[in-house]
Amino acid sequence: MTSRVPALEEIRRAPKVLLHDHLDGGLRPATIAELADAHGYTGLPESEPGALGRWFRDASDSGSLERYLETFTHTVAVMQTPEALYRVARECAEDLAADGVVYAEVRYAPEQHLVQDMTLEAVVEAVNAGFDDGGREHGVQVRSLLTAMRHQARSREIAELAVRYRDHGVAGFDIAGAEAGNPPTRHLDAFEYLQRENAHFTIHAGEAFGLPSIWQAIQWCGADRLGHGVRIIDDIGEDGAKLGRLADYVRDKRIPLEMCPTSNVQTGAARSIAAHPIGLLTRLRFRVTVNTDNRLMSGTSLSEEFAHLVEAFGYGWSDLRWFTLNAMKSAFLHFDERLALIDDVIKPGFTALEEAADRG
Repeated sequence: MTSRVPALEEIRRAPKVLLHDHLDGGLRPATIAELADAHGYTGLPESEPGALGRWFRDASDSGSLERYLETFTHTVAVMQTPEALYRVARECAEDLAADGVVYAEVRYAPEQHLVQDMTLEAVVEAVNAGFDDGGREHGVQVRSLLTAMRHQARSREIAELAVRYRDHGVAGFDIAGAEAGNPPTRHLDAFEYLQRENAHFTIHAGEAFGLPSIWQAIQWCGADRLGHGVRIIDDIGEDGAKLGRLADYVRDKRIPLEMCPTSNVQTGAARSIAAHPIGLLTRLRFRVTVNTDNRLMSGTSLSEEFAHLVEAFGYGWSDLRWFTLNAMKSAFLHFDERLALIDDVIKPGFTALEEAADRG
């Protein structure tokens, strides 16, 4: 670790990897306002972009996951045409690249974009085109995770869609939405199908609900990664003195945890960044990754998430590189492509920043 902690502007230059980011949670406020005006959506709480951005952040700070999810009504409402989806996806790639992200998996639920009679295929193709064009222009690789809503009954259909497009920009599958009352085992058919097809999937688990959600996601459904996974802390003794069998299994198997610190504070899954389980889980060397969840609602970026952790836990460059390598190792990308990004981009990029910090 260097003697000086990394500053935000330095962190922005680091080659970062993002695994848990929602497309409909990362729109630019100005884009929301423009799309609402163009498509006749009159439900926005504010029309001026600055005020609209503040409204999203304030509405997301309630401490309730359910209230947090309500904010998506407005973003999804303006993402109902191929042109709108393409624009949002292209701008997403541009914004991630500007923050120093070199590889990202961005998720969205195709079933939520059918109000104006688009097909599921048209939704996926519009988003993929936006990611491809934006990524090529700005030097970032962005791939999709297709999400099924856990309170609906289209998970098998969306899983089949993910498999159909896995060679065309789709990295894998996910389920999302309110955990309580909607266990992942309701979608067992979809997960068993994906396993038979050698396809990758992650499951939102252990955010607003506890250990049973994590246990089902892993042991019943076979999740490759856990979306959030914060409540694994419930199976760990005070200060990490003893791990329960589930926590032991998650650590031993190197199951990646897609942790989103700011979002977890907003939804009440953690009291503060400093009190977030990520500190203990990192010290215990779980496969921790750092993510944004919803950049609009949290008013954040991946660089800012890292900066919050630096401030709260005193992390240095070696820690930030460890988080980044964890994420790249856990990506739903072919091994040789992951290795190339690690050896040719990530390690050299962090080494250069560390050496510059040492000289400074």
